[in-house]
Amino acid sequence: MNAEIITIGDEILTGKVINTNAAFLSQELDKLGITVVRITTVSDTSHSILSSLEEASSRADLVITTGGLGPTTDDVTKYSMAEYFHSKMSINPEVLEQIKIFIRARGGNVNDKNKGQAMLPENCEVLPNRSGTAQGMWFSKNNVNYVALPGVPYEMSEIFLNELAPRLKERYILPFIHHEMVLTSGISESAMAMQIGAWEAGLPSNIRLAYLPSPGILRLRLSGTDNNPEKLTDDMQTALRSLEAIIGSYIFGYNEERLEEITGDLLRHKGYTLALAESCTGGKISELITSVPGASDYFIGSIIAYANEIKTDQLGVSPDTLRTYGAVSREVAHEMATGVLKRLGSDYSIAVTGIAGPAGGTDRKPVGTTWIAVASGKRITSRIYHFGEHRGRNIQKASIAALFMLKKELEDNL
Repeated sequence: MNAEIITIGDEILTGKVINTNAAFLSQELDKLGITVVRITTVSDTSHSILSSLEEASSRADLVITTGGLGPTTDDVTKYSMAEYFHSKMSINPEVLEQIKIFIRARGGNVNDKNKGQAMLPENCEVLPNRSGTAQGMWFSKNNVNYVALPGVPYEMSEIFLNELAPRLKERYILPFIHHEMVLTSGISESAMAMQIGAWEAGLPSNIRLAYLPSPGILRLRLSGTDNNPEKLTDDMQTALRSLEAIIGSYIFGYNEERLEEITGDLLRHKGYTLALAESCTGGKISELITSVPGASDYFIGSIIAYANEIKTDQLGVSPDTLRTYGAVSREVAHEMATGVLKRLGSDYSIAVTGIAGPAGGTDRKPVGTTWIAVASGKRITSRIYHFGEHRGRNIQKASIAALFMLKKELEDNL
């Protein structure tokens, strides 16, 4: 079954409201085994709604609209639906009673606008709304199903989960869909595509690969569809094992795992502590680490040594090292890492120094040049990175790279 989502609302077209409804519906339809083939946004006009319904009917078996079901004059969806499905409008007594109970339970008085919410197309199947007064509606025409849902996100999701999804599962035999997300770092999208090209070409026809890049992290999403859940699970695991054999050194986790959680678990497992010396990242790594509940088990603290005076006074970086090699150098990164290790008394430390940009770069050290060092009582490892010219992405990439280096170092010492 293919589906198209039509979100209705000028506020979405103007960018004043983010279209979270489409994201929610796409995710939930995917769980049911229904493929979303298109997402469309149209204005609050009858012409736009009618034309979008007609166009969607040529592509999809299920068309879901959100928005335009409220009590005000700009809410024209249900009247457009009545026109499209050649239906009269009338007050639905059961819905009216439900609306009265809903409003009175909250201490309100039922007015004419509220009562107007019970005015519905006569040929629709009502999908009750227990969180508001705008009812969901289900229509069928020429073997295509049409569902109209409210635009208020919590009302829309409540109707979908409690009314629409159960009906879809009851009325249709839907395929089993399985996703696996492989989380990688330290390799670009193009380099990854070159490395796993032959593997990707050899995937079964029912398994697809998608590349989902973000600053510092490249997600590889495997999506499989089959009517036999056990066979699909086996096929997916076979594909994953063969992928791990090719790119295992870049993989740091799977599905919803986070790099900061994984490194935290490694530290906790061995009873190690961590301290940070951050320059160009300005506390971003600390923010990631402390976003994990229980981080106090292993994270001691950090020194944000943005100015060179802090590097020397608080971390013990030699002024001669700064003069000779510059703040963005292997030598300074090493001294920052060893300095915070001693100052805070941790088992491991990370130091980051770089040129986040957009200014400050030179021909020898362009914007994005970053040195990262990971230290313990036994050794220091370091690496230079060239992240690019965008300040925000540079900070994010440096933070992820630092945690990935720490993970590798911890795994080597397990």
